Amino acid sequence: MIPPTATATDQAPADPAATDDMLATQPVGYWSGLAHSAVTRHLRDAMARIDVTQPQYWVLNRLNGGSSAPSREELVIQLTPLADGPDEMGRVVDQLAHRGWLRIDAGHRLHLTDAGEAARVRLRELVTELRAVVHEGVSDAEYVAALKVLRRMVANIEDSADS
Repeated sequence: MIPPTATATDQAPADPAATDDMLATQPVGYWSGLAHSAVTRHLRDAMARIDVTQPQYWVLNRLNGGSSAPSREELVIQLTPLADGPDEMGRVVDQLAHRGWLRIDAGHRLHLTDAGEAARVRLRELVTELRAVVHEGVSDAEYVAALKVLRRMVANIEDSADS
């Protein structure tokens, strides 16, 4: 870990009312957590109004196209890092199969049904509309810059953990 230098910015307590000139002192964990919570709540509330969950949307998206259909185990391994717990994605597969939105072939591979593809398309349209709300007033360049900064911070943390 690199020791702080004389030019390091001091950390101020999280302040939702911080003015622009105070933002450099604000904790990124607070603001990234707040953004995560607000965006996730926004997406999940809208999806709940049409009786779908965000994890169900992840599965529908994952099963759309690709070079080969995943098995249940492969899909669960791929999506569990996004889930609220280690058992959630298996349950989601069961829910979608029960709904008739996916089928399991003889080789135990998962595929979207016509109904599942129709649901995926409807959800994709909804998510595109929700994304427009979240991104209002934010240019693509600003969005890319924000993600690059977050990606660099994650890399800094990972690099410091390795040393």
